[in-house]
Order: sequence, then C-alpha cells, then structure tokens
Amino acid sequence: MKKLLKMLTGFSLGLLIFSAPAQAATTVSAEVGFIFNTFLFLVCGFLVMFMAAGFAMLESGMVTSKSVSVICAKNIGLFSIAGIMFWLVGYNLAYGIPEGGYIGKFIPWSDSSKLETGYSAGSDWYFQMVFCATTVSIVSGTLAERIKLWPFFLFAAILSGIIYPIVMGWQWGGGWLAARGFSDFAGSTLVHSTGGAAALAGAILLGPRIGRFKKKGEPAPLKPFAASSIPLVTIGVFILWLGWFGFNGGSQLAMGTFDDAVAVSKIFINTNLAACGGVMAAAIVTRLAVGKTDVVQMLNGAIGGLVAITAEPLMPSPIAAILIGAVGGVIVVYGTKLLFALSIDDVVGAVPAHLFAGIWGTLAVPITNSGAKFGTQLLGVISINVFVFVVAFIVWAIMKNTFGIRLSKEAELKGTDVTETGVIAYAIRD
Repeated sequence: MKKLLKMLTGFSLGLLIFSAPAQAATTVSAEVGFIFNTFLFLVCGFLVMFMAAGFAMLESGMVTSKSVSVICAKNIGLFSIAGIMFWLVGYNLAYGIPEGGYIGKFIPWSDSSKLETGYSAGSDWYFQMVFCATTVSIVSGTLAERIKLWPFFLFAAILSGIIYPIVMGWQWGGGWLAARGFSDFAGSTLVHSTGGAAALAGAILLGPRIGRFKKKGEPAPLKPFAASSIPLVTIGVFILWLGWFGFNGGSQLAMGTFDDAVAVSKIFINTNLAACGGVMAAAIVTRLAVGKTDVVQMLNGAIGGLVAITAEPLMPSPIAAILIGAVGGVIVVYGTKLLFALSIDDVVGAVPAHLFAGIWGTLAVPITNSGAKFGTQLLGVISINVFVFVVAFIVWAIMKNTFGIRLSKEAELKGTDVTETGVIAYAIRD
C-alpha cells in the first residue's frame, strides 16, 4: 500500500511539474542561445540581401526603357563591391573603433567566433554587410540615366569601404555618438540618411537629365520621362517591404529569450503598420492636392514609412507606428516637390524617401522612447548627414574634374543601355 501511495504521489508531482506555466523556464543554455542568435542574424541577413532585388526592380521600373540594363548592372555590381570592401576594410573601420572614438582600423575582417559573444562572428559580419550594401543601393537610382557606370562603381567602393563604416562605427561600433546616448535602432540615419545624403551630393554635381526641367520660355520636352514599368516598381517595393522585416527585426540582435522573441514580433508589427501608414498618407495627400491618387507616391510612401520607423521600431504603440509612418509618407510627397522646385533630378525619389524620412524618424525617437533626448538625436542627425554630404561631395567633385562622371550628351540621348552595356533590355524603345 505504501509503495502504491508513493507511486501516486510521484505521478501527481510529475503532472504538476509538466503542467506548470511555460514562463517558469526563462533561459536557455549559452550554446542554445548562441544558435538562436546566429540563426536570427543569418535569416534576417538574407531577407535584407533580398532587398537588393527590390532596389533593382524599383529602379528598373522607374527609369525609361532605354536605361534598364544599366540599372541591373549597377545593382549586382554595387552589391559585389560592397561585399568585398566590407570584408577588406569596412567591418573593422566600424567595429575596431576605440570606445567613444571616431574611426576604427584599416584591416580585413577575420573570424573570431566565441561562445561568450552570443552569436557567430561570421553571422554578424554577413548581417552588417547587407546593411552596407543597402546604403549604396540608395545612391544608384537617384543618379540613373546620366552617370557613367565605372565612376559609380568607384564611388560605391568608397562609400561601402570607408564613408558608411565610419559613421556606422560612431553609433553601432561604440563610438562618440553612442557615448553621448544617440539612438538609431536599425539605421534611419546611419543607413538611409547616409545613402540619401551621398545621393543628394551626387545629384547636385551631376546635374539633371537632358530635358528633365524646362527652362523659362522653353517648350516642353518632346518625350516625357515615363517610367518603364509601374508593375516592376510595385514588385520592387513589395520586396523591399518584405526585406525590411529582416532589417528591423534582425536589429534586435538576439532571439534566445522569451523577451527577445516578443520584441522581434512587435518590431515586425510596427514595421508593417508604419509602411501601411506611409502608403495611405501619400494616397490621401496626392488625392487632395491634385485630384488624382499618385501610385508612384504611394509606393514611395511605403518606403518613407519604413525608413521613418527604422530608428525605433520596438517602443511605439501600433497607433504611434502608423502615425510615424504616415508622416514619412507625407514627407516623401512634399520632399519630391521640393527637389523638383530646386531642379534636382532624383529619378526614383530616393532622397525624400531615405534622407528626409530618415531624419524625421530619428528625430521622432524621443516621442516613444523616453531614454532618448531630442538634442542628442539632432546632434547625430546633423553630424552624420553633414559629414556624409561633404565627403561625398568632395569625392564626386574630384571624379568629375578628373576622369568625369557624366555621359556625353550623345550617349545620354542614345540611352545608357546602348552606351554603357551594349545590352538592350526592351525591344521597344522610348
């Protein structure tokens, strides 16, 4: 009888143990955490890599049909250049920086994986590399249809190997902005404004496409600058939208605990809602302003909303995420009008969507994150954008005044596909 009672007692205790709430076990072993964190970096990294396809499709659709092949060449080229340069020098320029310092070391990356770091060093390198390539992609579309291919490749090497890693290190590498409390969760300024500022500097020095802006008293251009394929632009934006879940979600940098898993899920939700807010705000504003719903502005509004939420995708409530994204969408619409008024030719609208919306998102962080200070956010925005714009302007100017960055008038009128690659994307030409 006693044996039976002991067996029943043991069985009852077992049931209690196995039926206890799941949250009773709140941690995993160091090795399991290492595996989960590494998995997060790798999966989110290849989602961000897929954004390269999104940029290629968006730009291919936005340019005229005589410049599509060059867009494809630029995008696969810049991704390859960024991969090499970030391995060769970029990673350690960012992460070899002294605490509170300004610049790291000009040495190649090497694997230093240790269990105590919490993730594979290679997974971190890959995740950070695709962010670097995204920065360069922003520049490509702005300067389309009149820039020479190889000078663009040279600038891509400088931006991915030197300019971007330096500003990245100021925050994510523990540099001087991190020491002052600057907050940019996934790179509204560090990635998107950096790419936008570099693109703006290039657009100013390069000048607009021939016939893009009508001078006073001149007739309108004979051929409009019609986008080659709005469906391609739409596909590109949806790919970018998908990739952004990796961009923001992976920036949680951990997936080995209950809290981290919940945080990544919330980041996904806020990222999605901000994009939705950007789309609908752009749709409403264009409808009210001109009586027509501009699908291109809706598509760029999605990008603006995504860029805006990137600085702080974890802390906002769902309503706040929608509003932050909506403001990003409005900024895209009026930022595009501003560039047009200034006769700055941004073919795909990357400057409003990435530079202007990135500034807004970074300055908006203190609204939902009490740990961030507006003054510090403003310091980071000004420091990064001024540094990138000035350095990029100098680089573009040196190239312009030495071997040249712009195609000849004849080459531009023929189309960059003919003159730069010899491969025509479409049989029917503009």
